[in-house]
Amino acid sequence: MGGPSDPPEGTPEGAPGGGEDEYRSVVFDESFVRAARLQEYSAQERIADHAPAVRRRPPLRRGLSRQALVLVLLIAVAFGTALYMGVRNPYQGPAARHAVEPLRMTVVPLAPRGEVPGTSDVEQLYARSPAAQFRTGAEGVPLPASRRTEHFSDGQVVSALITAKDYLVRSSLDPGVLTGDRTRPVRVLLDSDQLDQFDQSFDRPTADGRHAPSGWLVRFDPSRVELADRGIRVQGTMQAAETDSSTLEVTTDHTFVYALRPAGADRDAEASLFTVRRELHFRFDRDDLRLHQAELVVAYVQAGPLSCAEDATDRLRPLLAGQTAEESGPAGTDPYATGSAPALCGSLAEGAQPAV
Repeated sequence: MGGPSDPPEGTPEGAPGGGEDEYRSVVFDESFVRAARLQEYSAQERIADHAPAVRRRPPLRRGLSRQALVLVLLIAVAFGTALYMGVRNPYQGPAARHAVEPLRMTVVPLAPRGEVPGTSDVEQLYARSPAAQFRTGAEGVPLPASRRTEHFSDGQVVSALITAKDYLVRSSLDPGVLTGDRTRPVRVLLDSDQLDQFDQSFDRPTADGRHAPSGWLVRFDPSRVELADRGIRVQGTMQAAETDSSTLEVTTDHTFVYALRPAGADRDAEASLFTVRRELHFRFDRDDLRLHQAELVVAYVQAGPLSCAEDATDRLRPLLAGQTAEESGPAGTDPYATGSAPALCGSLAEGAQPAV
């Protein structure tokens, strides 16, 4: 008796596959059917048009389809755009990094022509001086209006200006820097290639135009003076410009006015004003902008009232209320000594002092 899948008569005699083998050679797979060039009309088509029962199918299209062509075109456009942006994008990576220049600095003491004026009323000191309209603290270092350059974006220009401002604030307004030994707040803003010069300036101060702490920051001798008012008055300008495709330069020119009195004196002691003008040139490559660092390449400093006979290389030693400058001039300059900077000294104009 046959199984459930066998025909009632059982498997036909003959080949093992039964009668199926007779038709195996004429059974078409799906690919063959789809490739057939003839196609039967539908019943509706035959009734309407009295067309033959079959019609010739259009030949198969060879090559890429329309969708594939569109995809290839989009890929080509995207690739071309990426190449163009790689050339023109202001955020592209830097080319060869330029060598960092050592800081060149000039510090000019300004000696008063007479006695340094002073009063215990600090507000009166400021009100009767050229700094009467100056702003206080970091407000006196506002960021200027800025715009992108050919190779640097708006954000990169603003980043350079912010870093320069941070350097000015930390090196000229931080009480821990002004009357203490703190240098780290300033040091961390410098390009790593300038750190050796910076450290050497504080480890072995030298009046050679390269290694004077007074070129890097403002600091007073705490054994002689202290701040009579932490509201330091400031006024100045900042501007940014592109020097080449990989470098931004920020130039600053600010005047800082400090109210000082003798160290350890009571609050009723007479105070006097001390003025420092700092012209700084900063340079930035794209690594500096990314790391919030700067290369300080030029520092020109004028400060007074100072005595030209005092050494202002390491710390500033201001003349205070009632004091006068010594008659002697600055230290001698040896024209035969290589690597040294000339000793300079200027005279502080009477109009730069408060009228008290």
